[in-house]
Amino acid sequence: MGSERMEMRKRQMSVQQESAAGGTAPTQQGQPGQQANPRGSNACCFCWCCCCSCSCLAVKNEDRDERSQKAAFDVKEGTADSEDCPKPTLEEVRTWGQSFDKLMCCPAGRNSFRQFLRTEFSEENMLFWLACDEFRREANKSAIEEKARAIYEDYISILSPKEVSLDSRVREAINRNMQEPNLHTFDDAQLQIYTLMQRDSYPRYMNSPVYKNLFNTLSEQSPES
Repeated sequence: MGSERMEMRKRQMSVQQESAAGGTAPTQQGQPGQQANPRGSNACCFCWCCCCSCSCLAVKNEDRDERSQKAAFDVKEGTADSEDCPKPTLEEVRTWGQSFDKLMCCPAGRNSFRQFLRTEFSEENMLFWLACDEFRREANKSAIEEKARAIYEDYISILSPKEVSLDSRVREAINRNMQEPNLHTFDDAQLQIYTLMQRDSYPRYMNSPVYKNLFNTLSEQSPES
């Protein structure tokens, strides 16, 4: 069965390449003991059951895997843009250890924490929180629905490689609110992700090389030292 699927895939790719080059796809020849495809030239794949659902599903899964691999590569390489902010002072870095709120209120703190989240492959939590924070400041009513759907597709949809972890109650509420999105559509989800980062990632960040190296570097540069 595995060899049959490989053969089907090769034939499908060959047809797609010929179609892209402007040629005409060759007529499918029937297999021994099998009737010709009644769909004729309208069939979009070579499938033993004469329907396109299985091969199309496989292609969709491959596309999703490729998107996931690309997202993971981007996270590893740190290609995502950071907030534009000045270099933190030693005193600011000290305050980050006092509470998660003080860390998140400082743009440099968010950048440093985001760098740490990349190492744990959970940067999407910070990206989602930032997207929601910007979304709530949107003053153009005509842009609210468009931005809400962009956030949904990027971070809520189960098809997105950047999907954040939300409980069923919050997810169902978002699905209902997406019929008529407003500035508070993602409030509960944003709070839940904020709490997740505070309880789960923040303690590890404070003990991570990302934070310690930054603190030590600023301590050595400080006139007090």
